[in-house]
Amino acid sequence: MRFLLVILAFDFIIIIHELGHFIVAKLSDIKVEEFSLFVGPKLFSIKRGETAYTLRLFPILAYVKMEGEEEESDSERAFNNKPAWVRAAVIAAGPLANLISAFLIISIVYFTTGYTTRTVGNVQEGSAAYNAGIMEGDTIVSYDGKRIYDPLEVIQFLYISKGKGAEIEFFRNGTKIEKSIQPTIERVYQLGYYPESEANSNVIAELVSGGALEKVGAQPGDRIEKLNDVEVDNIDEIKNFLKENGEQPIRVTILRDGKNEIFNVVPKFVENYYLGIAFSREEGGNILGGMKNGALFTYSNIRMVPYSLYWLVTGQVSINQMTGPVGIVSTMNDVAQQSETFGDAFLNILLWTALISAAIGATNLVPFPALDGSKLLILAIEAVSRRKIPVEKEAIITSIGFVILIGLSIFVMANDIMRFVIK
Repeated sequence: MRFLLVILAFDFIIIIHELGHFIVAKLSDIKVEEFSLFVGPKLFSIKRGETAYTLRLFPILAYVKMEGEEEESDSERAFNNKPAWVRAAVIAAGPLANLISAFLIISIVYFTTGYTTRTVGNVQEGSAAYNAGIMEGDTIVSYDGKRIYDPLEVIQFLYISKGKGAEIEFFRNGTKIEKSIQPTIERVYQLGYYPESEANSNVIAELVSGGALEKVGAQPGDRIEKLNDVEVDNIDEIKNFLKENGEQPIRVTILRDGKNEIFNVVPKFVENYYLGIAFSREEGGNILGGMKNGALFTYSNIRMVPYSLYWLVTGQVSINQMTGPVGIVSTMNDVAQQSETFGDAFLNILLWTALISAAIGATNLVPFPALDGSKLLILAIEAVSRRKIPVEKEAIITSIGFVILIGLSIFVMANDIMRFVIK
């Protein structure tokens, strides 16, 4: 049931995008020939007026077919014969539908569950933040010269900078303060799990996605009893063993349902960066607070698209780290399955739906051939030059971009499948 919710959530994002195009096309008196849910062979089709509403075999994607979109048409109701601003509105409606839906969904989630703020709730004594003079109640507004709109951005900018020293700005009692901060860098080997509690730190509460234990089939609730033949009772003993062991394979004995099981695990080397702060949370039930922070969340995910492209081009992020549909669905499913109740799973899926919808909306506005952004750029050039670009030439540009995107998608999907297979 939870996996079905994940698939429906992913499809919802694409359908909302196409509904944006569809609704504005209809409002603009453009002839819509077909609105199709999914792709592949046709299962059945119902015609209402001039539009065929089709359901196809493979439950992914959706599309809208408008007259005059891919070839010239003499009809005054064809897409190609509408003014540039009308065509731009139809094209922009898809990404905007994703962004609006992301805002509405995350606002509902925040209203229901509450949200993490940019206000510091706790500072670890002796940490980088403590040494920089940051105190509980300060509100972080900038890190490494980049404005902070969502607390998660602090972690993102911290990791992309590889933990180098940075400038951090925060407000305290209405006064803006700027300090230098040197993050703590920890280079360690890890098994890849979050402990149940400090008292039960050898009990797995949650597995790190792609971590060493997840790859061999460990589960939340497992208790780590031995590493090789050494008994371990707490996180310090586990850390000390891993420090001495390095990258050598380990026989991990876990206790599950009263029985011992042994896994052969290869610890994963990771480099962690710490500031030593925890952000405070606001309780749910605040409509205006939920909407305000929902807007900040949406904007944060929009601007992460150009940042991510820049990091990809400059080599700060590897193309191997990109995730496609397989990886997205797999991650959403992991989150759903690890949720304690169906209600928690539903809210977590909504959270991911909002995040991905915002990312897809923003990505589609990038002026790359085959994306909506390139079509908007072409229309802008047409409006300035007052010369219409033939539909056939635009189709060639789109086709070239489409081939490139398909190649990239295959590469990313292959990476997703490999990550999924070796879990």
